Amino acid sequence: MQEKLRQHIEKIVPLTDEEFAFVHSHFTVKSLRKKEFLFQTGESVRYSYFVVSGLLTLIYHDDSAKQHVVSFAMEDWWESDFEAYFTRTKAGMSLQCLEDTEVYCLTLENYQKLCAGLQKMEHFFLQKANGGHIGSQRRILSFLTSNAKQRYEQLLQRYPALLQRVPKTLLASYLGVSRETLSRLGHTS
Repeated sequence: MQEKLRQHIEKIVPLTDEEFAFVHSHFTVKSLRKKEFLFQTGESVRYSYFVVSGLLTLIYHDDSAKQHVVSFAMEDWWESDFEAYFTRTKAGMSLQCLEDTEVYCLTLENYQKLCAGLQKMEHFFLQKANGGHIGSQRRILSFLTSNAKQRYEQLLQRYPALLQRVPKTLLASYLGVSRETLSRLGHTS
């Protein structure tokens, strides 16, 4: 498991064994079962999560209790309610396991210690944040400029593995379509 974290970080910054030992000491590990929550709306968000194995979904419930899938996170991805995490406020969303999942957990305090103690890690987290911003902007633009079929094709092109792993109801919510529309889109591709 340690090797997966090291490989992930070293895609951006090289680390000596001593540096990796320092980095690794700031994380804890958690194993969760399918359907378990890492946090729910209204709870404190103590961690940012790096997914070692498994699959997560970040869900928002609107005022009418309708569920909206904000994102999915599979192996080698980071996830949290980042607003709540960085501002130390209560979660506005819930993070749930769609499969049995293993994650590395990083508190905000340890995130700050890593960035202060090893400039390489500050660069690493900056690159990860930039990638997340780019992904969010792409998703917003997709909703503003693409029809359901185009959004489905973009998802299929960018993340083909998700279609095999995510329940159709959640995929439909992520794409902003009904389950029936998703079924029709799946048959026309």
